[in-house]
Amino acid sequence: MQLVARMTNLLRGLAARWIGRREQRHPEAVYAAAIEERVAQYAKLREAAAGIIYLRSKLARELERESTELGRLRRQLEIAVERDDDSVALHLIGRRDAIAAEVARLTAELTELTKEAEGAKQNLVTFQQEIARLRDERVRMLARLASAKARLRFQATLNGLSPDADIRALEEVRDHINRLVTETQVSRDLGDTELEKRLGHIREAEAESSARAQLDELKRARRARLVPMVLPQAVPAR
Repeated sequence: MQLVARMTNLLRGLAARWIGRREQRHPEAVYAAAIEERVAQYAKLREAAAGIIYLRSKLARELERESTELGRLRRQLEIAVERDDDSVALHLIGRRDAIAAEVARLTAELTELTKEAEGAKQNLVTFQQEIARLRDERVRMLARLASAKARLRFQATLNGLSPDADIRALEEVRDHINRLVTETQVSRDLGDTELEKRLGHIREAEAESSARAQLDELKRARRARLVPMVLPQAVPAR
């Protein structure tokens, strides 16, 4: 018997640990189950409260009817006493006492049911608040969980320990883009060097052409100074 009890406790403990790990991995399911349980309890409580409120309304109508009958019997009893009709008065007294007892019973039951109805209404309000609180808590806690997981992933990425395939793929894409940018820069630098060489040749040719033009201008100016001046002939006097 002790061995069976120990095995039962062991299996129960293992099952509890297994369920606990599953619950930690799926907290949204735990919150959903808790909310559904509260909603089911709320539906049952609402049904019970509706029954109590209906019974209270029924008792209130019965009490009103019996109270009206009791008032009518009392007026009839007064008339019978005034007329000295003892037999009728005795009969009315018996009915009055029975109706009065029934009114007292209905009043006591109605008071008790009124308390129960108020308590049921308060429980309904409490359950509504509990369901709303659980829903708000679910949103808040799941948001905190997602934020914590994102921070852990970010920290793992910074440490270079992230096993996620998308992170590795992004790193490979970044490396590929950086290599292409580097190759483009190298090609542009080589192209700029060749262009500079060609522009240098053009500038040299332009400078040489400008220098030759200046030289030709200097030669023309020198030749102009070396040409002899021709004096005009004198006209004879008449």
